Amino acid sequence: MKAKVYLALQSLEKDLYSMSLLYRTQDANRVTEVLHGKAGHLVQRTGGTPMNIEYYLSPYQVLEEELNPGSQVCGTKVFVTVGSSNTTHKLPISPLIVDSQAGDGNPAFLPLTDELSMDLSACFFLMFHQPFPMSSSSIQEIQKLTGISIDGLKLASLHALIVQFTFNDEYKEDLAMNNSCFFVSLPDCPKHSYFINKGTEKSGITGALVSKIPFTHPKCVPAIIEILRHQVAYNTLIGSCLSENTINEDCSELLYFEVSPQKGTSFSISFQHPMGESLACVVADVLSARQIRCSLHTNPQDVTLNCCNDFITRVMERCMSVPLVMRAIFKNAVTMKVDGEIQNMEVISEQNPEVTCKQTTSSNSTGANISGASMQNSCDGMEASSSTASIECAICDISV
Repeated sequence: MKAKVYLALQSLEKDLYSMSLLYRTQDANRVTEVLHGKAGHLVQRTGGTPMNIEYYLSPYQVLEEELNPGSQVCGTKVFVTVGSSNTTHKLPISPLIVDSQAGDGNPAFLPLTDELSMDLSACFFLMFHQPFPMSSSSIQEIQKLTGISIDGLKLASLHALIVQFTFNDEYKEDLAMNNSCFFVSLPDCPKHSYFINKGTEKSGITGALVSKIPFTHPKCVPAIIEILRHQVAYNTLIGSCLSENTINEDCSELLYFEVSPQKGTSFSISFQHPMGESLACVVADVLSARQIRCSLHTNPQDVTLNCCNDFITRVMERCMSVPLVMRAIFKNAVTMKVDGEIQNMEVISEQNPEVTCKQTTSSNSTGANISGASMQNSCDGMEASSSTASIECAICDISV
């Protein structure tokens, strides 16, 4: 029995390796394969280390890899294993991929005949290093894809599970599950306070901690990898609001934000309008691991913030950090306020040049200093602003 199971694992590894070669392009490097490769970046089994598939790198990790070539920054990965199952499955005992590709660009597979497969009380698994938070919808999507249920799941608030996962063993589980307020420090910016609204099982997004994903055919792996990428992108954004600092000793100049689950893979960030009396809100819809759609909502009676949706989306996609996005919005608001004060002073100066000349000069000097340290405050400058946010994601000392 063990020999047959090991034979099945060998055939799977050969198919996955062949698949990675078929999907690989001439100019593909490790980072490209991890983020965009259909099968991720595959590392073959060596000795007692099982084959693993690396499928996600954060913007910070990508930049670190670019600045230190060959450093091999470790991204998010799963291990390819085989294990016993309570149900009998038909597993391949010989490689199934043929040399040609199907018309859709995917590998062509041989049918699971009696000569190429065998009924075994075993199953292939993609195993996580530690239990991974997945939404109920992602779990259902994978189960529909593989035709195999994932056992041992305990549903809970997805946001609560992300908090628990982020701190791992460094944070007590009961505290991670019950605490909801976290203080995040950013350079050149007031401290942020994030309240993680975990919702309820009826109104919020539910999920479970998944240890391993069962499957029986190698053709399932690319689709599973893409679902995992989507999930880790969502988890990364929620996790960027977390900090081990749950007690704020200095309450001065504190900005408050509430992160709440919305429908599907979207969430909202609510905050006090920087220049108004009402609440403002940014809704982030994580469409995939590579595409996010953001929209800013404000009270029509409040001053319009000079941050278009495209600008906010670009910053979030570049840095994958909610605090950096909020920092960019508030910096634009500060720039708007200073520019407005300068314009008012110029009007007054024209009316009373002798009285206000000295004040105008001082204000212009102050405005220039603040504006020079801020991001661009219009959609015309969004490309440069997004690039700055991407670099800040790597060099800022953020407590997450």
